[in-house]
Amino acid sequence: MFDLIIIGGGPAGYVAAERAGHKGLSVILFEKKAMGGVCLNEGCIPTKTMLYSAKTYENALHGDKYGVFGDNIRFDYGKIVARKNKVVRKLVAGVEGKMKMHHVTVVKGEAIIQGRSPKGVEVTCGGESYLGTNLLICTGSEAFVPPIPGLAEAGDIILTNREILDLKEQPTSLVVIGGGVIGMEFASLYNSLESKVTVIEMLPEILGNNDFEISAMLRDIYSKKGIEYNLNAKVVKIDGNKVVFEKDGKTETIEGDKILVSVGRRAITKGFGLENLNVELFKGGIKVDEKMRTNVPNVFAAGDVTGFSLLAHTASREGEVVVNNLTGRTDVMRYNAIPGVVYTNPEVAGVGETEESAKAKGIDFKVAKLPMAFAGRFIAENEGGSGLCKVLVGAKYGEVIGVHMLGNPCSEMIYGACMAIEQEMTLAEMEEVVFPHPTVSEIFKETIFAF
Repeated sequence: MFDLIIIGGGPAGYVAAERAGHKGLSVILFEKKAMGGVCLNEGCIPTKTMLYSAKTYENALHGDKYGVFGDNIRFDYGKIVARKNKVVRKLVAGVEGKMKMHHVTVVKGEAIIQGRSPKGVEVTCGGESYLGTNLLICTGSEAFVPPIPGLAEAGDIILTNREILDLKEQPTSLVVIGGGVIGMEFASLYNSLESKVTVIEMLPEILGNNDFEISAMLRDIYSKKGIEYNLNAKVVKIDGNKVVFEKDGKTETIEGDKILVSVGRRAITKGFGLENLNVELFKGGIKVDEKMRTNVPNVFAAGDVTGFSLLAHTASREGEVVVNNLTGRTDVMRYNAIPGVVYTNPEVAGVGETEESAKAKGIDFKVAKLPMAFAGRFIAENEGGSGLCKVLVGAKYGEVIGVHMLGNPCSEMIYGACMAIEQEMTLAEMEEVVFPHPTVSEIFKETIFAF
């Protein structure tokens, strides 16, 4: 009998296993593929590794702006992919090492939930049966592939985030269906590597729920880099390597060597016996409360399978909430300060309310914004680059409720804004915080003083 059974070795599962093992619980974790889940093997890490190679190449091409010159600057796509694979293998091994360090039993195979009884929750795998007092479901999500006519017949021309990472050759041209975070990161990658990239998005702007102004700025930057956009466009058919879409009442066609479908992801709730528990679902995912509990006693869910906040760092925190409550520390999951990052070049990062979401909720707020160029370090390291920092505060108390940035390296700075929102820090309190100089992070404080 285990204290905790975990199904799924992604960020929610392996972080929960590590924390639970560290606190003395007996833990067994089932993973049918590779430890680390989609994030480590097919998402976050491999894409960022390849994006860094692309950024390095792009920076080398424009080194003359910094007084650095080079001849015959080129890249080797095969070596970029090989390095990506090496990084993934190293990090997967690191996760496996952590499981051993914290005495977590890892079973490689497909776990099937048999049900719950007075003895506990029963799970089978490979003909063996396992019992646990508690069950944590972390089965993650998968790319949603819409039923577009002709899509299935297009064969290996069609890619999701999984297949595109395993391409042996770089496509000369790429059509991206969906201008969300995944779509824009791959558009950025292949644009930097000089593929012809076209993005088709059915909404009025890219990046969905991100700050509208910053999304438009990023789109403008990449338009100048050569990416073509078709907004307010609905894909109606795939014809071989052609994407047929409707825009402004007209039917248009775009061709590409490859077509990336990145219109979202959906929770994986089938194929592992979930129906044997009568767990309640909500909007395609497993319904949980603030402690990540399902409607079934001693059964929890965390990560993408809840269908709520499909981010690796959200999943990790949700796993921690489960373990904390199992080990005597009262803890609840909060979603008001979950950061989002788009690893384009330049990067986009944001947390909390946007102007659009605050207006929709009827929140009375004030906003201040400054160009990133107000930070000396940004000018020193981003010759000719543009960017923006926007801060939203509550109108009555002046507490920080949202921060949104465009410009490198905002992915490394946004955590400070997360802490400010978590602690409900006010303008006056933020003004007293000392920021290191010179850093790009000073733009946060400069914007605070702009109110």
